[in-house]
Amino acid sequence: MSPYEIAVGLRYTRARRGSGRNSFISFIALTSMAGIALGVAALIVVLSVMNGFQDELRTRILSVASHIEIRGLPTLDDEAAVAAVARANPRVKATAPYVLGQAMLSAGEVNRGALIRGIDPAQEDGVADIGRHMRGGALSDLKPGEFGIVLGGELARALGTRMGDSVVVITPQGSVTAAGTLPRLKSFKVVGVFEVGMYEFDSGLALVAIED
Repeated sequence: MSPYEIAVGLRYTRARRGSGRNSFISFIALTSMAGIALGVAALIVVLSVMNGFQDELRTRILSVASHIEIRGLPTLDDEAAVAAVARANPRVKATAPYVLGQAMLSAGEVNRGALIRGIDPAQEDGVADIGRHMRGGALSDLKPGEFGIVLGGELARALGTRMGDSVVVITPQGSVTAAGTLPRLKSFKVVGVFEVGMYEFDSGLALVAIED
């Protein structure tokens, strides 16, 4: 900024009594400067809050879900071949299979609806960070054939279950019998609890071994 611009700025912001300068113009100039400064400060604060919220939301979502999901309609027949094609892309760091369905969880007299995700614990850590948010147990405790289940923290509290308790999982896909269509149900043992900080996941998601 040149000395001339500084002189003009000071002329209209530092009027003194008896100097012949208009003090009202100085007041207007100072008020305008204060308004612009306040507006810029408010804009900076809002942008900072929004950026922080976006980063936090993205981090929590990616704690449970991968960046990209490949699905088959109606089913994905050859998962291994699709994963091999995906890993051929140099930008793909890891892949993991999963299945997803709705079910009802029952413990005692309490029932809750939830999404049941079947995962491969050995590969899941490569695509999601849910293993870092375990409050009890570990994803490796989901062993095929042992019918273990990992619950979201809010879901576990709603069911009143703790580590080692049993939860009955009831799926809408029924079995046809002579007495009609009956819902399929299986008892699972709670082997872990996770909490990622998003109520949608903590209250409505459960993990089991993909084979189970």
